[in-house]
Amino acid sequence: MIREGWHKRIVVDVLVWVLAALLCMLWRWVSNKSEIVHYWALFGVLTAAWILVGFVVQLYRSYKETWLWQSLLSLIADAGILIGLCWWILPQLPYNLSPRVAMWTILIVGALETFVVVMEHYWKYATNMTVPAIQIEQRQNAQVANQDEKRTKASIESIHQSVLSVTTEADYYMLRKKARLDSRLTKVVCDRNRFAFLQIQDYQYETIVDLTLLNDAKGINRRFCIVNQKLPDEGRYVCCYRPQEYIKQKILKKYPWGLNWIIYSIYFFHKRVMPRLMLTSRLYYDLTKGRKRMLSKTEVLGRLYYCGFEVDDIVPMGHIEYVFAHRRSQPYPQEQIKVYGPLIKLPRVCKNKEIKFFYKFRTMHPYAEYIQKYVFDARGGMDIADKSNDDFRITTWGKFMRKYWLDELPMLINWFKRDVKLVGVRPLSRTMFDSYPEWLQDKRTRCKPGLIPPFYIDHPDTFDELFASEDKYLTEYLKHPIRTDIKYFFLTMRSILTRKTHSA
Repeated sequence: MIREGWHKRIVVDVLVWVLAALLCMLWRWVSNKSEIVHYWALFGVLTAAWILVGFVVQLYRSYKETWLWQSLLSLIADAGILIGLCWWILPQLPYNLSPRVAMWTILIVGALETFVVVMEHYWKYATNMTVPAIQIEQRQNAQVANQDEKRTKASIESIHQSVLSVTTEADYYMLRKKARLDSRLTKVVCDRNRFAFLQIQDYQYETIVDLTLLNDAKGINRRFCIVNQKLPDEGRYVCCYRPQEYIKQKILKKYPWGLNWIIYSIYFFHKRVMPRLMLTSRLYYDLTKGRKRMLSKTEVLGRLYYCGFEVDDIVPMGHIEYVFAHRRSQPYPQEQIKVYGPLIKLPRVCKNKEIKFFYKFRTMHPYAEYIQKYVFDARGGMDIADKSNDDFRITTWGKFMRKYWLDELPMLINWFKRDVKLVGVRPLSRTMFDSYPEWLQDKRTRCKPGLIPPFYIDHPDTFDELFASEDKYLTEYLKHPIRTDIKYFFLTMRSILTRKTHSA
């Protein structure tokens, strides 16, 4: 079957032939002027022959419908036919062209075409990560089915030995106290395969304790969603993971300075970056089966909130952290998160309450957006002034990017698209927008948002001060738009240069 967009592939083939011809001349297989003239004529004939033979040997079949070995066989057949024709025909022509020149040109083309074919099929492989939608059970007022009873001594000792097989005595006593291991309403599971949770009957247990390190668990989100459906309303879930920071410190202390950072960078790329990129995510999981992943505190908590849990407590035990959470709501069924790349699109409320997507470089750990309320509540509310200093959701390189405004660079795309102007109030997420008073919401949506916000001048510390800062700017802007934006632009530049303002 002729592939969709075959004409684009023919353009690629022509470019490949031009590159091969230039390489042959660069390597002086074609040296004098007469040979170059004849060679270019031969090159044109060979290019046309390659494309015609390509149709015959089905080189232009859709790579989505063929296997890699089929495409490579078609490629070998095309190159072999052309080499045979050149070896037979060229000696009979009156021109001083050796079959060797044509043969090497075709071989170079074959090597370049092999790279193109392999990349096409790798793209098919890497992007074929369709995940079936999670079937979310709709329920109301689901209560635990059993009554609370204390376990027998033999039952408690059996659980004791099971826990000690995967963790320590100290961990056991902590879990016995905080997770009530002596109650029959507590279920202890230790299996990296999420399907083990499917064996649990619905609403039979008040607490499920998962002793499998999430770093080795397969399908964390699905694991959490299954537990969510097995627990009654307000049911408790206990899970554990090895924090990324522990792994980092372990590597940095184990090796000499300099070498330790090189080793950590390689380890970080393998265990943290590869699972997040679209072109390497599937390859990583196929090779490692998801074992020994690096997980940040932000990601673990964010995944729990994403899957309908609310975190109650975090208990560090040596190199492992235990997270105690309770079922709060249904999981998010509307989206399947696959990868987290460095460039993100964020929905924001703009003029006339229109939702537009804004580009930024990622500066936070994955799933950070789902624990915004948790972070603010833990800190006693949002402190605007030091948000970029002590928010554990922000990565190390994220702090650096925010310090030098690098994370804001992709928003220039929105500026070129005229989604924003240079100076103005920042576009807000729906959650943050809804937290604003209605009178300020109305004022905000009467104006186009901007890249440079007025709070870079006033440096508000509280929401009330932030509201006052934006209200002051909007009032002036609605009266004198151009003059206000010019004034605020120069005041902001002075503030950035003198007070080292960070990006928001």
